[in-house]
Amino acid sequence: MQLTIGKELNANDKIYKPDFNSKSGRELLAFYLQTKFRQIFVYDKKQENPILNGVNPTFVDRFSKRLINNPTKRLLIGVTGESASGKSTICREIKSVIEQFSMPVTVLSTDNYFNDISELINKYGSFDNLTDNGYDVDAPSSFQLDILREDLEDLSEGLDIKAPMYLPNGTGVSVPKAFDVKSQKIIVVEGIATMYDAVKDIFDIKIYVETENELRKNRFMDRAVEERNQSVENAQKHWDYITQAGEKYVKPFRKEADLVINGNSDLKYFAQMLEHIYEITNNYEQAP
Repeated sequence: MQLTIGKELNANDKIYKPDFNSKSGRELLAFYLQTKFRQIFVYDKKQENPILNGVNPTFVDRFSKRLINNPTKRLLIGVTGESASGKSTICREIKSVIEQFSMPVTVLSTDNYFNDISELINKYGSFDNLTDNGYDVDAPSSFQLDILREDLEDLSEGLDIKAPMYLPNGTGVSVPKAFDVKSQKIIVVEGIATMYDAVKDIFDIKIYVETENELRKNRFMDRAVEERNQSVENAQKHWDYITQAGEKYVKPFRKEADLVINGNSDLKYFAQMLEHIYEITNNYEQAP
């Protein structure tokens, strides 16, 4: 079935398959992708509910050069945004669409890289008491960014890793090298820490997900009360904190993102766009 986007943008137009082992072949691919990506951005802008709230003007050229200069390196996509913006939902959709085309993909959350704060929690009696006494859980210093950086560098070079696991049970325990992460062709990393200074430059594509505050608050409160059994009062306190933390630590990186995505976008349309991107990057015929 040909997608609506594909019909609009002539997805059936084919080019002769370039020789990806030659620089000239990769340059041809880069030029072709530059043209097609710009067509996609223009198409999306015309929609009643566009997915893209912003595109960095340097992204297309920069990404094309990345394909030319290092075509064998794993593709790292960083997805960030404030709490309850829809980061995880967007990542699941990316993973689902990529897997439909039998392409290997890894999804990793930076939440696994929180510091072990079990001793601090024991000292103060609980996680809430610790934060009430000034512990800033979303600050860059609260993450194992050195380990995250090393792991991302290994993954980008095709090396499998063993990632830490932060236990979300209120104990503050982080288990080192807790689970295996395979270095697949495409690696999607989500979480607020993806755009912190220590790691942000490693990503080939930087995505910022944004959603209206009222919708984010409703999502957060529902999740806290219904899924995590928090009281409304406690959930409100946490919401107040993450709102302030988001303003301080997350929102400044919006201007550095390659793509700013609407976190309340139609996932069916989003999936179609991803499928169209796949089509245009695999739409070749053999030279006669």
